[in-house]
Amino acid sequence: MYLQSLVVLLVLTCANAYFVTIDAHAEECFFDKVSAGTKLGLTFEVAEGGFLDIDFNIIGPNGQTIESGERVSNGKYAFKADMDGVYTYCFSNKMSTMTPKIIMFNMDVGEPVPELSADSQNGNHTKLEEMIKELSGALRTVKHEQDYMNLRERVHRTINESTNSRVVMWSFFEAFVLLTMTAGQVYYLKRFFEVRRVV
Repeated sequence: MYLQSLVVLLVLTCANAYFVTIDAHAEECFFDKVSAGTKLGLTFEVAEGGFLDIDFNIIGPNGQTIESGERVSNGKYAFKADMDGVYTYCFSNKMSTMTPKIIMFNMDVGEPVPELSADSQNGNHTKLEEMIKELSGALRTVKHEQDYMNLRERVHRTINESTNSRVVMWSFFEAFVLLTMTAGQVYYLKRFFEVRRVV
């Protein structure tokens, strides 16, 4: 029974992926209420907007900054909660004058490790528990990598479409200039070789 509850706990470990749009001169914050000893993680990537940069802060329940960065494109941070309370993740686009940014981020919240029963303390289930924990961590990593690859594919597709549209527009412009120059040269040569009769 204990083993089944441990498996359910590990499977229910939170790993949420979000997309959020942060307007110019704005800041968005997200919160996790956890108990001491819980493993927390934040992974983010700027998907669209400006120079693909953002400011971020991770703030503990006591108001102290745990991690921060200015004008970063992505980040991956993991830490252990030192105390019970609400941990805050803030993304700031206050440095941008008019460009909104789209952020993809994952917040990982692990469950505190439950106390082992007497049967488990004897070592009967220890190896299986370790294997389940490793598998859970590996699955979470695969999910994050998949989200990251989807985001990169989306960013690259946007860049390719933008480049393609610029190349097409430039080709039309070059064709227009070439046709205009051709018509102008034909007209000029025709006028140059015209024979004027004197009456």
